[in-house]
Amino acid sequence: MKSDAATIERLLILDFGSQVTQLIARRVRESGVYCEVWPFNTDPARITEFAPVGIILSGGPASVHEPGSPRAPELVFSLGVPVLGICYGQMAMCVQLGGEASSADVKEFGRAFVDITGTCALFQGTWQQGAREQVWMSHGDHITAPPPGFTTVATSEGAPYAVIADDTRRFYGLMFHPEVVHTPHGAQLLRNFTHHVCGCHGSWTMAGFRAAAVTKIRAQVGQGRVLCGLSGGVDSSVAAALIHEAIGDQLTCIFVDHGLLRANEAEDVVTTFRDRFAMHLVHRDASELFLSALAGVTDPEQKRKIIGRLFIEVFEQEAAKLGGADYLAQGTLYPDVIESVSVTGGPSVTIKSHHNVGGLPDRMRLKLVEPLRDLFKDEVRSLGRELGLPASIVGRHPFPGPGLAIRVPGAIDAGQLAILRHADKIFIEEIRAAGLYDAIWQAFAVLLPVRTVGVMGDGRSYDQVCALRAVTSTDGMTAEVYPFDAGFLNRVATRIVGEVRGINRVTYDITSKPPGTIEWE
Repeated sequence: MKSDAATIERLLILDFGSQVTQLIARRVRESGVYCEVWPFNTDPARITEFAPVGIILSGGPASVHEPGSPRAPELVFSLGVPVLGICYGQMAMCVQLGGEASSADVKEFGRAFVDITGTCALFQGTWQQGAREQVWMSHGDHITAPPPGFTTVATSEGAPYAVIADDTRRFYGLMFHPEVVHTPHGAQLLRNFTHHVCGCHGSWTMAGFRAAAVTKIRAQVGQGRVLCGLSGGVDSSVAAALIHEAIGDQLTCIFVDHGLLRANEAEDVVTTFRDRFAMHLVHRDASELFLSALAGVTDPEQKRKIIGRLFIEVFEQEAAKLGGADYLAQGTLYPDVIESVSVTGGPSVTIKSHHNVGGLPDRMRLKLVEPLRDLFKDEVRSLGRELGLPASIVGRHPFPGPGLAIRVPGAIDAGQLAILRHADKIFIEEIRAAGLYDAIWQAFAVLLPVRTVGVMGDGRSYDQVCALRAVTSTDGMTAEVYPFDAGFLNRVATRIVGEVRGINRVTYDITSKPPGTIEWE
């Protein structure tokens, strides 16, 4: 079924299981071309109906020369549209069109260099014949004989056919990954494919998405009533603002305040949506209920389950007071959609309790409205700005559903939360004052279950340790520690120890996160 978010320029990415397939989609959309990611074994009839202007075959973990390894639908090569194969996608295209591939004697992982031996449409304005260019490789196999009609336009130490091209049929294959930042000209190569080879104009804009989404919401909902669980995070906030623009008072937002939010966040939510946007907002302060249920609980997974269960119960109670509804609005994003049809794991059956607090039960019998399911996180932020949401919400760092409960290892109570909330507030204040907030993907404080002896003034103290964490990320797929200078960390530590009763030591967490999950915390 064609996406209502798409314009006439639609590009399709067939996923063979690479952990960075989403980055291909991001790079394509950054150039103003709408695209979607589907499994490699998608029904050919669905591909025909989608009518893509070009197709990209992603990388993947399989070896193309092994029995049963995945292949692209044969239709891909007979539609008459350009095709770009990346890593495994290149090798699948190769063997399906009559070439050969095998295990490589020299395997390349990480930074590598290719020698440009020819020219093709992908290289326009970027790579010149005779040059050597840096790329990012990740392969243990390679092509041993390209298909008929292809020429070799780049080689590397471990890949004699690092780039192959058939300009006549507009088929291209790259052994490296152009979508990652470690391939310096990779984005331009992808743009050459979409704009120069496929003929796209880059006309997909957030303003166009907004208009199409409003029309779609009105058609879907009609005169029905919609409930939205508003948390104050980016996703639910943008979803609420977009739906409200479409149907006005037919939307009711329910804000369940579980008492585990950061300083002033509850007030910000109410002020923004009830006062500024004039939405029908139900604010349920259930903090005492949640803290009572969490008393003495130390296991973080058990905390999440308790919070998730209570959230559902409170939401149902408030929905019942309203007399019910027809639809439930959710801030589902495109990474969630892609993950749910993973080619390696099949339909997702495991809730990521690390990030979520749980879904609503089937007994509520509400149909879903998911207006953001075509967007990535940065695109959601862009839509939020388009809708006029304040920067304090649009640019807010990701905040997990369980909130501060999982940032206090061990048992929690109101006193512990107050200490952490104060320390966290100081940390974020100093980050904003230094002009660093938007350069950081996520920053927060953690109250460790450790007490240390210290001397403060003329007396001894026996108080807790606060850990600070800040990471950078362009996509939420990986994270690296933000390199604060010593002066900044000393300033923050001095303020926390001096202003927060109950903390006498501050440490900075320098761990990073490898690829694999969507959110850092």
